[in-house]
Amino acid sequence: MRARMLLGLLLFGVATQALSAGFRVDDIRVEGLQRITAGTVFNYLPVQPGDTIDFDRTSDIVRALYQTGFFKDVRLEKRGNVLIVVVSERPAISEISFAGNESIDSDQLKEGLKEIGLAEGRSFDRSVLERIEKELERQYYNQGKYAVQLTSTVTPLERNRVAIDINVVEGKTALIKKINIVGNQVFDEDDLLDEFSLSTGGWLSRFLKDNQYSRPKLAGDLETLRSYYLDRGYVNFKIDSTQVTITPDKQDIYVTINITEGEIHTIKDIRLAGDIVGDPESYFPLIHLRRGEPFARKKIVESSDRVSAQLSDLGYAFANVNSIPEIDEDEKSVTITLFVDPGKRAYVRRINLRGNARTRDEVVRREFRQMESAWFSGEKLKLSRERLQRTGYFDTVNVETPTVPGSADEVDINVAVTEKPSGTLLAGLGFSQSDGVIVNASINQDNFAGTGKKVSLALETSSADQRYLVSYTNPYYTVDGISRGFQVSYQTTDFNDLDTADYNTDDAIVSMNFGIPLSEFNRFNFGIALHHIDFQSGNQPSREVLDFEETEGSSFFNIEATVNWRHDSRDSAIFPRSGALQSLFAEASIPGSDLEYYKLSYQHKRYFPVTDKISISLSGRIGYGDSYGETSRLPFFENFFGGGPGTIRGFEARSVGPRDSEGDALGGNAMYAGSLELLFPPPFEAGADSVRIAAFFDAGSVVDTSKDLFDSEELRFSTGVGLSWLSPLGALTVSYAIPFRADDEDEEEQFQFSLGRTF
Repeated sequence: MRARMLLGLLLFGVATQALSAGFRVDDIRVEGLQRITAGTVFNYLPVQPGDTIDFDRTSDIVRALYQTGFFKDVRLEKRGNVLIVVVSERPAISEISFAGNESIDSDQLKEGLKEIGLAEGRSFDRSVLERIEKELERQYYNQGKYAVQLTSTVTPLERNRVAIDINVVEGKTALIKKINIVGNQVFDEDDLLDEFSLSTGGWLSRFLKDNQYSRPKLAGDLETLRSYYLDRGYVNFKIDSTQVTITPDKQDIYVTINITEGEIHTIKDIRLAGDIVGDPESYFPLIHLRRGEPFARKKIVESSDRVSAQLSDLGYAFANVNSIPEIDEDEKSVTITLFVDPGKRAYVRRINLRGNARTRDEVVRREFRQMESAWFSGEKLKLSRERLQRTGYFDTVNVETPTVPGSADEVDINVAVTEKPSGTLLAGLGFSQSDGVIVNASINQDNFAGTGKKVSLALETSSADQRYLVSYTNPYYTVDGISRGFQVSYQTTDFNDLDTADYNTDDAIVSMNFGIPLSEFNRFNFGIALHHIDFQSGNQPSREVLDFEETEGSSFFNIEATVNWRHDSRDSAIFPRSGALQSLFAEASIPGSDLEYYKLSYQHKRYFPVTDKISISLSGRIGYGDSYGETSRLPFFENFFGGGPGTIRGFEARSVGPRDSEGDALGGNAMYAGSLELLFPPPFEAGADSVRIAAFFDAGSVVDTSKDLFDSEELRFSTGVGLSWLSPLGALTVSYAIPFRADDEDEEEQFQFSLGRTF
C-alpha cells in the first residue's frame, strides 16, 4: 500500500507544482466511484470547500483515503479552484467458497476469516488473503494436520467484484509416536505420563483424540507435571526444555521433556501475618498443612482460598491472602507464611434484577440469603445463586458484584436471569418396559402468573393403569418459606398387567400437605390424605388375594397421615458429584380407618468426587410396613417390590420378592437395596455436559417378615453399565446389567430404560 501511495503522489506531482503557493478550494468532486458513495469519501477527506490547501496537505489527503482500504489508487487534480479526487476502487468480494475441508466446517472457517477482515461484501486486499492462508494453516496445525496444503484462486467478476475459492488438501493427522521424559529419578515415567492428557494412543483415542498433538494441551500437561512434583515436596523442580519434532513425512511426532527434579522439602513452620481479622486461632483449622509433611502447593493454595472465603463471609469481599514460602536449602525445609490483607469491609448497596420479565421480583428476592445494606458474604451469595437455580424457573442465573463508583467499601449485586417457559402443555404417546404403551396429557404451570406457585392438570393412561390429577402448591405460603399444597387424584390399576398378583384397585385421593424449612439443606413435610379404595380380585386370583378380600372386604375409606424429613446437600440436582441426598418417610392410616397399617422407609445416596470428572456414589434404601389393629396384614397394593431401574437392575420390574400360590409376584412388607456406582463423563466431547456413564453393582431383596426377617439366600446381585442422557424429552437412562444369585422364579431383563431418572 505504501508503494501505491508513492505512485499516487508521483502522478500528482506535476499537478501539484502549481499548488506550492496554495489555493482556496471552492468545490470538491470525486471521480471513479462504482460501489462506494461520494458521501463516504467526503467523510474521510481531511479538507472541505473553503479550505486552503498546498502541497503539504495533498499528501495527507492521499494517505487518509488509502487508509480506508477501499481504494487501490488515488490521484488529485486541480481544475480552476475545484479539487478533483480520482479514485480506483478495490474489487468487492462476491463469494468465498471452500473445497476439501472435512475437519473444519465452512461456516466456521468463514466466521474466522470475517474476524480478520475477509468476508463477502468487503473490499478485497490480496495482502489480507495471504495472512488468512497463514491463519488457516495455523488452525489445521492445531488439529495435527501438518501436511495441509492450501490453494487460493481469485476470479474477477463483472461490476468490479471477485470470487475467492480456497481449495484445501488436509492430509493425514500427525499422531504422537513417543513422549519421553528425561531426568526423572524418583517417579517412573509411566506414572508421570498417566497424568498427561496427551498420549501415544489407545483403544479410546479414536474418540478422545489424545494422540493428536496440540500445543495448548502440551502446555497444560507441562503444568500438570510441574504440579505433580510441587504437590509432593519438590519445590525446586524445573522443566529445562521441551522439544517437539515431526518426521519428514509429517505423520509422526516425538515429544521430549527434560526436567530437573531437585530434592524433597518438608514444611518447617506455618505462620499467619498481616492484618488478622478476629481471633487468629480461628483460621488455623482452615489451613490443612502439618509440620514435617512434604511441601504441597495444592494444599497451600486451597488453604489460602479457605482463609479468603472466611474473610469474604465476614464482609471483606476484596481480601487477599498470599502464601510466601521461605526455602531453607540446608535443612531442605520450607516455612509457609500466609499474609492476610483484608482490605475494607464491603457492604451491599443494592441488588439489581434483570431478565425476569414474567417472574415477580419478590419471587427472586425471597431466595436470596444476601441482604441489601448488610455485609457482603461470598457464601451467602453462592447459596443465593444455588437457590435460584433450584427453583426451576430459570435456564441461567448469572451474578456479578461490581464496586460502586466513588465508594471503596460498597458493591452492587447484579443478577441476570434467563427465564424458562412458565407453563407447558404436553400430549404424548410413549412406551415403558413395565407399563407398555402410555398416553399422557398435562398442563403444568410451575411459575403460575410469575408468583412461583405450581398448578398442574394431568392424565395418564397405559395398559396397566389410568391416572387423573389436579394439584396446587404454594412454596411460600408464609414469608418464612412454609409451603402448602392440595391435590385431588383418581387412579385405577390392573396389577395383573404389571405381572404381579391378579387384582385391581380404584383409588380416589384428596390430600393437603405442608412443608417447613429446618435449614438450608433440611426440610420437614407433613400431610393428610383421604383415600377411597375399591379392591377387586381378577379373573384368576390366587388364594392370598381371595383370603384378603374375604377378610378385609372390597371397599375401604382411609385417612392417611404422612411425615417426611429430607436432606439435600448435593452440588447439583442433575449429575451431582458431591454431597448427599437423604429422606426419611413415614406413612400411616389413622386408627378407625378401614385399613389400619403403617410404612417406614429411609433412603441415602452420597457422592464422593475422585477427580475433576470422576466420582463414586453409594446408595442404600430400606423399607418396612405392617398392619395394626383389626387389619390382618399390609395390603398387597402397599407392598414393596424389587427389580428394575429403581432398585436392582438386570431383574424385571416388580419381579424380585415373594410370590403367591399362582406364582405371581406379590411383593413383601420389607425391602433393602444398595448400589455402588462409578460415575464418569463420556469419551467424546460433543454433548459431554448432557451425558453421564456409570459402572454399577446392585444388591437387594424383598421379604415377607412373617416368614423370615432376613435371608441371605434371597439377596439378588447384578453388575453392569448404564448411561444417562438429558434428552429433549427428559432424562433418559439406559442400562445393561448381568444378574447373578437369581433363582428359577426370577425374571431377568438385562437391557432396561427409564425416562425421568438420572444417575
